[in-house]
Amino acid sequence: MWQAGVDQRVLGYLGRALSLELTAVQQYSTQARLAAAWGLTDAAERLRAEADDEMGHVDRIVARMLALGCAPGASQLRPVRLGKSLAELLQADQSVETDIQQLYGEAVAHCARIADHDNRVFFQGILDEEHAHGQELARWIEALTSPAGVATPERATF
Repeated sequence: MWQAGVDQRVLGYLGRALSLELTAVQQYSTQARLAAAWGLTDAAERLRAEADDEMGHVDRIVARMLALGCAPGASQLRPVRLGKSLAELLQADQSVETDIQQLYGEAVAHCARIADHDNRVFFQGILDEEHAHGQELARWIEALTSPAGVATPERATF
């Protein structure tokens, strides 16, 4: 169902992005349940919101793939990474976010090389959101792990 003239690497980036975003949805959703079980209500709500944000990226990728004439299909979801503390959960999230940012950065560079303005703008928009999210995660982790010990898991939200 590939549309003629669509760069195959762009479609590959979209497919990998779909897999990584669905991995993030699965991870955040699972972690939200775990945080709730630990009694970390605020953290659980924030993690659920993050799953919703990532699901928004999934929706945009699916729409983009359909607009390009291809059927979406996430080929590989990574296993959920958990931990024994909220900080460990967030560090696992940071790892997934780093991989997502790297993929979008490569996609932006590829689209720039082949002068595919529309897809470059598409990937850049999500990359910018992922960069902001990565910074928020880093601040949350810092608040949880700072030696001052001022932040509690419930107050240390981003």
